[in-house]
Amino acid sequence: MGKVEIEEDSKQSIIPEIAEQFLVYISKERRLSSYTSRNYRHAISSFFDWLSKFKKDLPIHKIGRMETRSYLIEAQGKLAKTTIRNHFSALKGLFRFTMERGICTSNPFANLTLPKMEKKLPKFLSEKQAQTLIEQPVQSSDKANKNSGFIDSRDQLILKILYSAGLRVSELISVNFGDIDTVNATLRVNGKGGKERIAPMGRNVLQEILNFRDNYSQDASHIAPVIISQSGKRLSARSVQLIIKKKLRQLNLPEDISPHKLRHTFATHLLDRGADLRAVQDLLGHASLSTTQIYTHLSVARLKDTHRVAHPRS
Repeated sequence: MGKVEIEEDSKQSIIPEIAEQFLVYISKERRLSSYTSRNYRHAISSFFDWLSKFKKDLPIHKIGRMETRSYLIEAQGKLAKTTIRNHFSALKGLFRFTMERGICTSNPFANLTLPKMEKKLPKFLSEKQAQTLIEQPVQSSDKANKNSGFIDSRDQLILKILYSAGLRVSELISVNFGDIDTVNATLRVNGKGGKERIAPMGRNVLQEILNFRDNYSQDASHIAPVIISQSGKRLSARSVQLIIKKKLRQLNLPEDISPHKLRHTFATHLLDRGADLRAVQDLLGHASLSTTQIYTHLSVARLKDTHRVAHPRS
């Protein structure tokens, strides 16, 4: 079959009635967002537009591997890898829907080998950038500067805990004073799936927490949150994200460094300094070592950059 271009504009598409039923189903019953429903419609319309160019009257139950593979070949020359995967996910869902209703006996979009996504290495701060971020001076906590002193101290504490202990932002805002071990300078953290771990934070950060508690905390009981708003309430994850973005902007550092990228920074700097990969896995609370191995790629990439720049025969 000849090369057929995939239509980008499918506003006037005519799609099978069963596909319309599927789109209603995902919107009304599965309650997918309007954005997702719109993307599903576009994916389905694009496929049937393409199909109509050379097989106008092919019923949906006759669509097979030859058509879906040909469409995949065309798509790879027209669409981004992410878009292809999203389109084929929508189409696979449509044919699963037809099978459940006895219209199709197989799913021609199942088990297709789709183009692999390029693995993007996590972004992180250099050691110098991290030092710039966490070592900003904090204003005095006297009465005249009570409010600004609170904000500065709290914001710096957020940065120091995230970087020193490698916490997820959800873990950070959940830390209570009862989770602090002042003898060992560690935090008891409840991670993903309720999995508990011990996160070392260092003596300096421990002292920062104690100073903040003594100067600003309205409640220092075991169940009281460490990171709070000015009203003494537990801070939200969104608030932490905005605080970090503001700090980055003030210091002319990359603003796309999220709280989670500070976690990437924590792990990368540990490995750069010779930490054992399994130890970093435990510190991050990763269930699988393969999840932690992405940081070895970061370190190797940096070594290659250093070699290319510094070695006379690179």
